[in-house]
Amino acid sequence: MKRYLKGSAVLLAGTLGLQLASSCIAADAPAAQAVNAAGAPRGPRAPESREQLERRLGSVETLIEKSSAAKQIEASGNAQAQDQRSKARDLRKQAEDAYNAGNYPNATRLLDEAAKMMFEGVRLAAPEQVTTDKKQRDFDSRLESVKALLTAQKRISAEKRLGAKGAETTAKIEAQIHDAQALATAGKLDEARSVLDNVYVTTKTAIEGMRGGDTLVRSLHFANKEEEYHYEVDRNDTHKMLVKVLLEEKRAGNPGLESMVQKYLEQSAALRANAEGLAAKKDYEGAIKVLEDATRELVRAIRSAGVYIPG
Repeated sequence: MKRYLKGSAVLLAGTLGLQLASSCIAADAPAAQAVNAAGAPRGPRAPESREQLERRLGSVETLIEKSSAAKQIEASGNAQAQDQRSKARDLRKQAEDAYNAGNYPNATRLLDEAAKMMFEGVRLAAPEQVTTDKKQRDFDSRLESVKALLTAQKRISAEKRLGAKGAETTAKIEAQIHDAQALATAGKLDEARSVLDNVYVTTKTAIEGMRGGDTLVRSLHFANKEEEYHYEVDRNDTHKMLVKVLLEEKRAGNPGLESMVQKYLEQSAALRANAEGLAAKKDYEGAIKVLEDATRELVRAIRSAGVYIPG
């Protein structure tokens, strides 16, 4: 198993138990897994000597109270992980009482259980951090897409000479982007992503509205049919996304609407597959026409739910 550790932070297995190095486990899931594999007790074993137990009482206390593992559990906000840490703390105290009473076998067993409880706490805490990191990456990726769309919206507004109307749309989009970034900075990544998804749809819809059918296609000055084909692929992808974003709630619990929308989606998917087949044969002009039909099916799906969009 590959181990992911920060600097010299390691947990060493003692006599099948734990002795802690000066730093402890790194705050991530792979590290927790590695430490668990290295140090978690694997079953009954011989009791330790007084000296060994004395050292282990100190190392397990450090693990529970001061280690990177402890800080990870504190920072995670995971109630289950924090409960496991509390249980580990209680077990460690029972082990100390057993040690003071000279009951070394019981002290050994309780320390093993305390360490195991902490490892479980780390395991529960780590996924939240991993999830947060992924949410941040997803947010950053979506933000880049929205910024690219905003650039396109500004360019098309200028080409269409929309003036104040285009500038107003741009300002609204920029304000929403700012709101999303502020939420992300505050650590509210779910809310931030929701706002960003909405502005993504808003910007895409604004571009579609400005497109005005073939007029915008001509104004975009495609270098060749292949370039225009890729534009139509993106437009089709946009409408598929709109179906999900705009109709998800409407379709839930409405079998009739769900059946109707699904029919349009299947027809669109079949047309899209045909278009891709034509494009593979370099028949981009034919592929464009079929893709436009595929996108019209998606427009019908959206309108069937009572939502009007241009197209």
